[in-house]
This record gives sequence, structure tokens and C-alpha cells, in this order.
Amino acid sequence: MKIKRIEHVGVVVKDTEASRRLWEDCFGIPLGGVEENGIRKLALYYIGESMVELIAGKEPDGKHQRMVAEGKGGLNHICFEVEDIDEALAELKSKGIPLLDPVPRIGHAGAKIAFIDPKATENCLIELAELPAGHH
Repeated sequence: MKIKRIEHVGVVVKDTEASRRLWEDCFGIPLGGVEENGIRKLALYYIGESMVELIAGKEPDGKHQRMVAEGKGGLNHICFEVEDIDEALAELKSKGIPLLDPVPRIGHAGAKIAFIDPKATENCLIELAELPAGHH
């Protein structure tokens, strides 16, 4: 498996709009973009070759809002960009590493993503992402 870089670090927040004040006004990092779907909203901050992804749930009883309410917000996962996600997953499976996503699914920016089961990584949630051609 070829890991190219840390693609992003995911941080669960209560509200991306409120959190933007810290990232933009305090740290001076310009907003790189926003994405949302039916269950979550992202605010993306590019820092060098990597990014911080602020994640807020849109449903009051959804997974992300429950995490914040239970005091489990904050640093959530690290995402490695891989050259070939299918090859990476096959390699992990051959090594007996349990996966939350045995088959890639579509994530931010149309990337093919999959998560490794944190039981195999000392409780660190790790995402793998293969970005679409031409995206960086």
C-alpha cells in the first residue's frame, strides 16, 4: 500500500459556522470550501498539502450531534491518501486487519473512501481515501 500524505484530519464540532470563527479569525486560515449532504456539513481548511475537516451533524439526533452531546466531539479521525484504495484494502484484508468499510464508498470531493476498524489501530479511527483524478 502506498500512502501519499495525510489528506485530512477530521474534527467533530457542534456547528461549523461557529467553529469557523476560531479557524479563520484566530488562526487566520482561509476557508477552503464547504460540503454537505443529508446528515452532515463540512468546513474544509487547507494547510500545506493537508486539510482540517470540521464535521457537524445536521440532524439533532444524528451520530455527530450525539458525539458532541456525549463529550466525544473534537479530534475524530486521520485520513491517509492512498494511490489505489482497492489495492490498499486487499492488502489490509490479507494481513487480517478488520475494516469498517470492506468496500470503498464515496466521501468528500468524490473520493473513494474506507475506514479501518479502530480495534486494529489502538482505537485510532483511520480513513483511507483515493482522490479522483486531477483533484488535490
